[in-house]
Amino acid sequence: MTERRATQLRDSIEDEIATGQLKPGERLDEVSLAERFGVSRTPIREALAQLAAAGLVELRTRRGAIVSAPDASQLMEMFEVMAELEAMCGRLAARRLLPEDEQALLAALAACQEAAANGDPDSYYYENETFHRVIYRASGNTFLASQAVALNKRLAPFRRLQLRVRNRMGTSQAEHEAVVAAIRAGEAQHAAEQLRAHVAVQGERFGDLMSSLGKTRSASA
Repeated sequence: MTERRATQLRDSIEDEIATGQLKPGERLDEVSLAERFGVSRTPIREALAQLAAAGLVELRTRRGAIVSAPDASQLMEMFEVMAELEAMCGRLAARRLLPEDEQALLAALAACQEAAANGDPDSYYYENETFHRVIYRASGNTFLASQAVALNKRLAPFRRLQLRVRNRMGTSQAEHEAVVAAIRAGEAQHAAEQLRAHVAVQGERFGDLMSSLGKTRSASA
């Protein structure tokens, strides 16, 4: 129960970091957060540890937890790198797909479809994470997979927020289906191109994300 509560708290704090309610350099006091969320300090401490592991919080001696979030330029750069890592994973997965990974990929795709049909962006986000991690594993390159997981965690709150943009879930799921088809067909280059386009946040999509961030910040001001 404590672990589940810590994950819920992490998501809530992640959202506040992503939307600017908690700003870079701001101190996160365990006692204040525990009072605000109505919990003990134990799940708060665990949530902050998870955020630190994802690079969204820095744990400093004597100062405790400090918000460490990317600015718009850094965010764009991180999504560019994420897109290339995912493209590499997809290309290798198409060449090395094992039967067990294929089954896991189809199961993850079905779970994403169910969440999208229910119109639940948060559930879709978690199923989406599973979907992408199956592809990382299917690449057969553990170092590449570990790098993809690490950056995915760093971008987690922004990827979750992006899914709340109108019609993004349906579009995302259609892109998932194209990715799976390419991987199962062994079309390595096509799988890479599909994943790169799926993950890259540029042009109108980056504008939509920045607009969502701006609206949320204005509403919380």
